[in-house]
Amino acid sequence: MLRTVRNLGLLAAATLLTAFTPAPAATAPAATAPGDGLREVLFVGNNWEGTADVLASTGDLAKVGRIDVVPDKAERLREIYLNPVKLAFFLGIRESAGEGHDQFVDDMFTTPDGSAVVVSRPSFADVVSIDVTTGRVNWRFPVSGYRSDHMAVSPDGTRVAVSASTSNTVHVLDITTGRQVGSFGTGDKPHENTFTRDGRFLWNSSIGEVNTALDAPWLDWTKGDRKITVVDAQTFRTVRVIDMRERLDAFGRRDLSDAVRPVSFSPDESKLYFQVSFFNGFLEYDVPSDRITRLKTLPMNPATSTDRTTWVNDSRHHGMSMSPDGAKLCIAGTMDDYATVVDRATLAEGPLVPAAKPYWATVSGDGSACVISESGADRVTAIDFATGAKRVSVPVGDHPQRVRLGHVPTGWTGPAGR
Repeated sequence: MLRTVRNLGLLAAATLLTAFTPAPAATAPAATAPGDGLREVLFVGNNWEGTADVLASTGDLAKVGRIDVVPDKAERLREIYLNPVKLAFFLGIRESAGEGHDQFVDDMFTTPDGSAVVVSRPSFADVVSIDVTTGRVNWRFPVSGYRSDHMAVSPDGTRVAVSASTSNTVHVLDITTGRQVGSFGTGDKPHENTFTRDGRFLWNSSIGEVNTALDAPWLDWTKGDRKITVVDAQTFRTVRVIDMRERLDAFGRRDLSDAVRPVSFSPDESKLYFQVSFFNGFLEYDVPSDRITRLKTLPMNPATSTDRTTWVNDSRHHGMSMSPDGAKLCIAGTMDDYATVVDRATLAEGPLVPAAKPYWATVSGDGSACVISESGADRVTAIDFATGAKRVSVPVGDHPQRVRLGHVPTGWTGPAGR
């Protein structure tokens, strides 16, 4: 039994692996079926501005509307400035992860009925539900610690998981009420969350300390406890812990960081593709055999700095998505200023599409394109999965990061009176 399968008997381990056998693609909840008065859209979180632009999910990505995700900004700032500890963390986030700016929106998902968007707000250390019709806050959940981060929504759309960066905790909330239904501990600085397609398990990857200049490979030990924590999505008990350090060493890449960044599962969930800090590329992890099987190194941009300490939050490449058929991966080469589509079978990359600090990648509503956020140019860009060529770019707000598919009522153009 491998050391990373902790407190888990052989039978339980075998049961766990069945979660990664071929399964139907995750679908939207029944409430979002066509013809029920909802429209599929793309939500773009403008992190430094505190807004979310809502775009058409396919075609020209035309702007549909905009939502203010910090309507309670004055109240939150008053609380922070009256609390010296909260103020210290607030200012710390601004100067480190925020690159001199406040982080007002990190991640967002809509409720199954399309009536609200649920948003994590790092600088306010909370998650809020905002009514898309009125623009008002429905509920607010302060996370433990002092910063909220990446989220994930369950396949049935009823629960949302959010990483609380400074408390090494993931909270799982009822998406309609904001009530916590469970939580679990993680490694240092929990980051990405991913539900399996059947909703049985929730994967969290912790990235460790990314806000110091101790970035030389020999100082990697200063980055903290980084690992993937897999929990039962009903009981929130840990069923598996994966230490990528051991797997990277066995693969012959002791030089690579084990801080797992964005990930993508293959359609049958037998393969996990993941990015790590400081690396211009990604790796393939075979879930059943519990080992890294392939690595793809992508081109470095000679025009960008080679000084690791200048890369934002230890990122080199940050953002990936997979075409619905599992044939192509779309990679955001964040610090190398490009995005590219990679063939999953051969790992051959397509054209390098110039992009200004691309920070995320998702899939268009019809599945034919990858949509990246260009945080350095305040726009989003669609790239054709089939050809690897750029389709269209559209302007959005200040420093777009996360891009997520969601739903709004048909005919919606923004909160009333705003």
